[in-house]
Amino acid sequence: MGILENFSLQGKVALVTGASYGIGFAIASGMADAGATIVFNDINQDLVDKGMAAYKEAGIKAYGYVCDVTNEEQVTELVAKIEKEVGVIDILVNNAGIIKRIPMLEMTAAQFRQVIDVDLNGPFIVSKAVIPGMIKKGHGKIINICSMMSELGRETVSAYAAAKGGLKMLTRNIASEYGEYNIQCNGIGPGYIETPQTAPLRTPEHPFNKFIISKTPAARWGKTDDLVGPAVFLASDASDFVNGHVLYVDGGILAYIGKQPQ
Repeated sequence: MGILENFSLQGKVALVTGASYGIGFAIASGMADAGATIVFNDINQDLVDKGMAAYKEAGIKAYGYVCDVTNEEQVTELVAKIEKEVGVIDILVNNAGIIKRIPMLEMTAAQFRQVIDVDLNGPFIVSKAVIPGMIKKGHGKIINICSMMSELGRETVSAYAAAKGGLKMLTRNIASEYGEYNIQCNGIGPGYIETPQTAPLRTPEHPFNKFIISKTPAARWGKTDDLVGPAVFLASDASDFVNGHVLYVDGGILAYIGKQPQ
């Protein structure tokens, strides 16, 4: 097998959660370009319809389903439906997530639990649902979308950081428990990425924009396309001996102490 063939996803079924737009859509589109059949879900029909239209416009045949990743019964039904209508899932990308930017002392326990439920319990529930099929098939790839907040703290994101730190350890534990079944579970930790949600922060005069550029050795925000290569690698045979690793795609932020004040 040639080296490039190791990166092919031809014939593989990839489930990318919450992939109607943004990072999930970019990763799913890249996997489709590498040959995978794309399946995605979102929380309601409007978002699924939006995603289906976007994939169609991109020339990608995708299968979209409504499913709440925090609902174990819905997830079990979703995976059974995918296996029946599309095929057994080879690749899972746990992308669905939320963030609430609220100072810790102002955040209610219910708000904290909601973030934990989507960002940590969701990946646990979906992974648990797909792993039996991967065991039967003799291989599987699980990619958890972690964050730099798996390593760093920052004001107003206590729940998000707690969830992503937990997701990093869930990643390592899945690798530990199921590596013997030829299942690799790794994470991707995006840095600050250009998305519609971050657009208001990225104006040249915005203090946060200047802060991020000054803290990033690459001196720019990341693009969703920057995540595609790492995702395809972790989903492909090229990463068969990579397990329990979090690949930070952050332009070097985590390696950098920052510029000395002038």
